[in-house]
Amino acid sequence: MQKSINIKNKKARFSYEILDTFIAGIVLSGTEIKSIRLGKASITESFCEFNDKGELFVINMQVDEYSHASHFNHKPKAERKLLLNKQELKKLQKEVQTSGSTIVPLNLFINDRGLAKLKIALAKGKKLYDKRESIKERDTKRDLDRIKKSFNR
Repeated sequence: MQKSINIKNKKARFSYEILDTFIAGIVLSGTEIKSIRLGKASITESFCEFNDKGELFVINMQVDEYSHASHFNHKPKAERKLLLNKQELKKLQKEVQTSGSTIVPLNLFINDRGLAKLKIALAKGKKLYDKRESIKERDTKRDLDRIKKSFNR
């Protein structure tokens, strides 16, 4: 078993402009948390959505089945409830409804108490030219780092 679990969504920062971040708890079953502790989860194609009661759920999050479980195993792509304060939920719901923003998960981690947490972000989708600009900035930063490295030798 790995010591620290930090599963990232690398597509999120490329495809979205991050406006605000929150850390939410997740309601999980026993086999789900065991599978996450083994690092068998993916949040690459997942997103968050509110239901009719105003509760926030993460959808399309892949948590592989636990290998040592019997027939009491969980569904790999089930909707999982996120736990936030009422004020945070109201703020997120208002932003999503008014400005057309979306809520995307950035990374899934286990905190020091052993609880699974999901870092979510209020985000706005980037246009194609914004993505090109991000690629350009990343390439120039990489080139500068190479030059600095060769200069220090």
